[in-house]
Amino acid sequence: MHSKKILEKVIIKVLERLGVPEKDGQTTANVLLSAELRNIQSHGIIRFPGYVRLLENGKINPIPSIKTLHETLSTAVIDGDNGLGMVVAVKAMEAAIEKAKTAGTGWVAVNNSNHYGIAGYYSMMALKHDMTGISMTNANPLVAPTFSKDRLLGTNPVSVAIPAGKEPPFVMDMATSSIARGKLYLKQINNEKVKHGYVQDAGGKPSKNPAILEEGGAILPLGSSFEYGSHKGYCMAAVIDILSAIFSGAGFGPFVPPSVAYLEPPKAGTGKGTGHFFGAMRIDAFQTKDVFKNNMDKWIKTFRNAEPIDENNRVLIPGDPEHQAELQNKDKPIMLNNELTKQIKLICKKHDVRWG
Repeated sequence: MHSKKILEKVIIKVLERLGVPEKDGQTTANVLLSAELRNIQSHGIIRFPGYVRLLENGKINPIPSIKTLHETLSTAVIDGDNGLGMVVAVKAMEAAIEKAKTAGTGWVAVNNSNHYGIAGYYSMMALKHDMTGISMTNANPLVAPTFSKDRLLGTNPVSVAIPAGKEPPFVMDMATSSIARGKLYLKQINNEKVKHGYVQDAGGKPSKNPAILEEGGAILPLGSSFEYGSHKGYCMAAVIDILSAIFSGAGFGPFVPPSVAYLEPPKAGTGKGTGHFFGAMRIDAFQTKDVFKNNMDKWIKTFRNAEPIDENNRVLIPGDPEHQAELQNKDKPIMLNNELTKQIKLICKKHDVRWG
């Protein structure tokens, strides 16, 4: 068990040793710790050693010069200059929010970025402005389209955050694959198998091995198989890839630069880096704030009050589990498994950062 303050300090100090400005280290720590608080450990501190490795190897620019390449009143394309994904994404979402203040909606496509953590962090940035936020990204090509052996898409998450009145906001934050890569890694370091329907081996056969990606295997799209609707997950991932990469000029599909050691860089490609896509919509561009929030409260209550099949499993609203986790975890230390703690302590020793 580790204090959030200690982990925050370690993240910032290690990143400073690697050339990242303190404010950008703080942004990175905020996103990673937010994932931990919301019980999304697959995108929390477990990702930190990977970012460190990429910075050490010169694969991420610690001091990016983030530029707007093109813009209109309501849109922009931003070049992240190969910076930390969290730093680039926060600036891009802020730009979308500023455009929405003027135009009613704002849309920002990003190229030349990197892994940005939980998609929901950025969509939720819009909530305090009485806006709906949208966040999505493409990712390492580890997902095989329906009927394919080849890994051509990422887990390509999407998040939509919609403000409510007295009720907690609606926050959808999901991968478009059957399982997130980080959750596979958690299974791997905990020596657990996965159920059939999550991954396939290099030949396209079902597998229960959470490390199968390191052996040429692939994650399956949401739905797992054609019979269970994997073509729909494939379509969702494809749309996110197009919005994130074709709209921005980032690498698409198999041309997204890998951030894991077992993926080879593409031999030939198109576009620059990882791509993101952000949106912000003022709710008063559609309804008055009071009417909108009142109707969202009614919507939420209607679905939450649906009669459950099993009394032990009530109907949830997207964002309910994470909201409850935040309330429960805000004053608790963060649990890291022994392997991850060992990795971070070695990083601290290497970069002369005090642990604890």
